Amino acid sequence: MSPDEKLRRERFLDMLRIRMVEERIVDLYPEQEIRCPVHLSIGQEAIAVGVCSVLEREDWVFSGHRNHAHYLAKGGDLKAMLAELYGKATGCCGGKGGSMHLTDVEAGFIGASPIVGSTVPVGVGAALTVQMRGDRRRVAVFFGDGAMETGVVHESLNFASLKSLPVLFVCENNLYSVYSPLSVRQPAHRTISQVAEGHGVAVFTADGNDMERVAEVTQLAREVIDSGRGPAFLELSTYRWREHCGPNYDNEVGYRSEAEFLEWQQKDPIARTGALVEPRLFAEAIAEIEAEIDDAVTFAKDSPFPEPHWAAEHVYV
Repeated sequence: MSPDEKLRRERFLDMLRIRMVEERIVDLYPEQEIRCPVHLSIGQEAIAVGVCSVLEREDWVFSGHRNHAHYLAKGGDLKAMLAELYGKATGCCGGKGGSMHLTDVEAGFIGASPIVGSTVPVGVGAALTVQMRGDRRRVAVFFGDGAMETGVVHESLNFASLKSLPVLFVCENNLYSVYSPLSVRQPAHRTISQVAEGHGVAVFTADGNDMERVAEVTQLAREVIDSGRGPAFLELSTYRWREHCGPNYDNEVGYRSEAEFLEWQQKDPIARTGALVEPRLFAEAIAEIEAEIDDAVTFAKDSPFPEPHWAAEHVYV
């Protein structure tokens, strides 16, 4: 197996693992033991894996409400993640944060927040810290197309450009901000990447469901950052399969058509990459991942809930 084939296989298995973890969450959610909201990345896995596979472990990543894939792709602990979803003391936030506040500092996944666009300035601040310390670390911030309509994101882009900060802005353009399509929020003649270019940052665009292409443009962006030429911005087109928040499908709501949904399902990033993987290895991987997930679910369910007095910990006034 060539180095390129090995890397492609590793990235594919990372995507498959993320898909299988979230599909297990779908299966478990009706039991009502997971009481936090969940925002699933099913259909969008190639972006998380393509970007994070180009980053180093010591690089820092920030995300938003739809952060499971980013957390796992960066190396976040699966047991701690599922325990957090179950609100258990062994969770990555001690059971107090839930699905939208994952963190694994050792893996370089610094944190996530459900407030749209809110981690973008935090990531930029972290990049300023890196620059002032003279570190070689990079910072990546994931956000959706809806965040491009918040003022703080534009302030962050401007400041990062002004200071030539080592930050990678990753816009996952899945065409919708909850139920509002991009067409009713942005002028048709202007793209998100063109808006970013106006802030003087290096911009790269790609099919976000093509994992290898995502990795290629991330590498180009990394070279810009490493050369000291300032921040870089990725606009990656993709599509979420499940409802905005929750485990179900929601095409019946009427904000998107069944035809559009089926068209994007044909662009499944896992099917596209999996076609290049030997079937035997595919079957073996599924069995291994299922066993890992089984173990993590058992760990989460068997873990204790936080003690009541822990509610006052980590609260700053």
